[in-house]
Amino acid sequence: MERKDFIKTTLGLGLGIIATSNPFKAFGNNDYLVPDEMLPINGKYELPKLNYAYNALEPYIDAQTMEIHYTKHHQAYITKLNEGLSKDPNAIQKSLESLFLDLDKQSKELIPVLRNHGGGHWNHSFFWEQLKVGTAVGPNFQALAIKSFGSIEMFWNTFTKMASSIFGSGWCWVILQNGQLKIVNTPNQENPLMNAPKAAKDKIKIVIGLDVWEHAYYLKYQNKRVDYINSFWNVINWEVVENRII
Repeated sequence: MERKDFIKTTLGLGLGIIATSNPFKAFGNNDYLVPDEMLPINGKYELPKLNYAYNALEPYIDAQTMEIHYTKHHQAYITKLNEGLSKDPNAIQKSLESLFLDLDKQSKELIPVLRNHGGGHWNHSFFWEQLKVGTAVGPNFQALAIKSFGSIEMFWNTFTKMASSIFGSGWCWVILQNGQLKIVNTPNQENPLMNAPKAAKDKIKIVIGLDVWEHAYYLKYQNKRVDYINSFWNVINWEVVENRII
């Protein structure tokens, strides 16, 4: 489906979305909203279970890429994260979110573990959750996109431009801050939570995240990153996104 046709279809269906329970909650006593705390089980993190098959996102994300991305790349981040955290018993008792928010206060040995492997685990878990074919843009997100960018088309165009502009590997994020949607890029496996302590103390919600590392798309799209980005709109689980902004 062409992007314009997809936008028209999802907008036409969008008002029919029924929101499910909100998976977000306030974290600690600060103003940042993050997903339910991600904590290790018996001192170790594990690969989260997918709620769909590897081929469920075809033709936009092929089954082979999905399986390799999930079982090889994501698992590798978890393995390295567990190795790094095993050397710091205090860190094992804390959630990844709390460690990210206080990243600059961690030991010099732990910071790269959290920035690279902790981010890799958190980012991918967030990414898998928001993928599904056939959902429609919800009314709350639609209203915010129009308020923040002028139109849905301008939102898509801005996101595509931002995601395409990442040099090398990284992530493109949509965040909600001060009632406005904003699009930000982070390098490698960093995410907006890692920058939060240095930012203004305003509420921030991470709404959408797109993995633009080559391993996320190269088998199917080769060097055509824009084609991969355009296809992403067809696999966003807009029901999850709608819950993230409530």
